Amino acid sequence: MADSSSVTKAVIPAAGLGTRFLPATKATPKEMLPIVDKPAIQYVVEEAVAAGLDDVLLITGRSKRSIEDHFDRAYELEEALAAKDNTDGLAQVRESAELATVHYVRQGEPRGLGHAVLCAARHVGNEPFAVLLGDDLIDPRDPLLTRMIEVRERFGGSVVALMEVPAEQVSLYGCAAIEPTDEDDVVTITDLVEKPVPGSAPSRWIIIGRYVCDPKIFDVLRQTPPGRGGEIQLTDALKVLAGDPSSGGVYGVLFRGRRYDTGNKLDYLRTLVVFASERPDLAQEFVPWLRAFLESRP
Repeated sequence: MADSSSVTKAVIPAAGLGTRFLPATKATPKEMLPIVDKPAIQYVVEEAVAAGLDDVLLITGRSKRSIEDHFDRAYELEEALAAKDNTDGLAQVRESAELATVHYVRQGEPRGLGHAVLCAARHVGNEPFAVLLGDDLIDPRDPLLTRMIEVRERFGGSVVALMEVPAEQVSLYGCAAIEPTDEDDVVTITDLVEKPVPGSAPSRWIIIGRYVCDPKIFDVLRQTPPGRGGEIQLTDALKVLAGDPSSGGVYGVLFRGRRYDTGNKLDYLRTLVVFASERPDLAQEFVPWLRAFLESRP
């Protein structure tokens, strides 16, 4: 059943400890690690804004102050740049502060993605909302979130993004059991399995870090016990909604576009190389250097 209430708010969890990137993340949030010259989290906020969501709630934690500073005005820096007539630098510094109306709430302790989303309940209220995870960057040429919001408006319920992976990788992710709808890129989700035993997965379509959630998910999260790792899992709550027709159900958008993972060192490095190789101001020198460097390796 379609729902006419429009999605206007984005929730971006950013309270994780970033242990995979220690010692860099001892005092710097992993969300602030640069992709060339822009923090990863700015790309995520820009994606939300591009989909029409200019009310952004960041779920933060201790030692995340630099995220708040990044999306605030930096008057001393702006004055210094203006004094040097550095108009490009001034525009870049102001851009992050003018992107959206950004709000913050602290998670207190990292108790899982489901708990982080639950921290947004008061701000979101009884409205559908998007959740964007900072580890996944979606290429702006592939407007996944915009499509997910369209699907929510047509079908109602909650919507998750799905990507197909090789069979041997499915057990690393949350995986969906799916049934087709009358739209090629939209499926009905009948079950969700977190990190299935190899060979037992219901499909090769895994959940990636984009969700459009019905507000009913808050009541489910309040009753969801800690799951894997002692944390409250968003996947567990979505599984409950998928099995309850009265909730509006859960739908999946089959995403075949470009996704960049920044959640571990190897994928982070791959993402850096891709972004640098596509930057007009860097590619002309960087790509030939990279090619020569690789050819010189034994």
